[in-house]
Amino acid sequence: MNAMLRMRSVSKVYHNGTVALSSINLTVDKGELVFIVGPSGAGKSTLFKLVNRKELPSSGEVWVGRKSVPDLKKGEVPIFRRNVGMIYQDFKLLSNKTTFENIAFALEVVEASRREVLRQVPAVLELVGLRDKGKAYPHELSGGEQQRVSLARAIVNRPIILMADEPTGNLDPDTSWGIMDLLVEINRRGTTVLMATHNKDIVNRMRRRVIAMEHGKIIRDEQRGAYDIES
Repeated sequence: MNAMLRMRSVSKVYHNGTVALSSINLTVDKGELVFIVGPSGAGKSTLFKLVNRKELPSSGEVWVGRKSVPDLKKGEVPIFRRNVGMIYQDFKLLSNKTTFENIAFALEVVEASRREVLRQVPAVLELVGLRDKGKAYPHELSGGEQQRVSLARAIVNRPIILMADEPTGNLDPDTSWGIMDLLVEINRRGTTVLMATHNKDIVNRMRRRVIAMEHGKIIRDEQRGAYDIES
C-alpha cells in the first residue's frame, strides 16, 4: 500500500449546522508534496484537523498509513501524533523557552530520553539553518527564524506526514522561499507534505500537485497544477 493519506466520503458538520466538509474523497501517496488551495472557509484547516485527530468526521473514513484515525483509542492519539507534524502561520512557539527548549519540548512530551534530545535537536537545528540560535528566545528571532524553529519542532519526531497550514502567511517573499526550500528538502528525505496556502507565486512556480477546495468540497485535483484554473 503506497497511500499515506486516504479519505473516503468524509463530511464534517459542526453542531451549529455549518458544513465544513462535504463528501471528500482524497488519496495522497507516500512521498508526495501537495498544495491545498482555496478561499478562507473552504475547509482546508478542517481537513487538517481530521488528519491529526483534532476533530472527528461526522461521516466517512480517514486513514493515515494503516491507521484509521477516527477509530484510535484515546490513549493511542498521542502516539499517533508523533507521526503527524504540524506547522502554523503564527508559529505557536513557547515565548519563555529558547529555540533549543522549544524543539526539545516536542521530544519531551513523548518521553524521549535526554540522550535522544541532545542528539536530535542539534541535528534539526542544523537542517533548518539555526545551528547558532539554540539559546535565543522567540522575541530575539525574525519571523522567518521563528518559522524555522516551528518547522524544526514539527519534524524532530521524524513524522511520516507533515502538514503546513499557511506557513508563509506572515513572511516576506524571500523568507517564504527559504521556508519552501526547507519543506522541499524534508519532502525529498521521504516525508509526505501537505501545504495549505494562499501564496499563488509559490504554487505556480513549484508545479506540484494542487488540490483546490471551495465550500467544503474538492473542486479540482491536478498534477503539476497551478493556483488558479488557467484559461
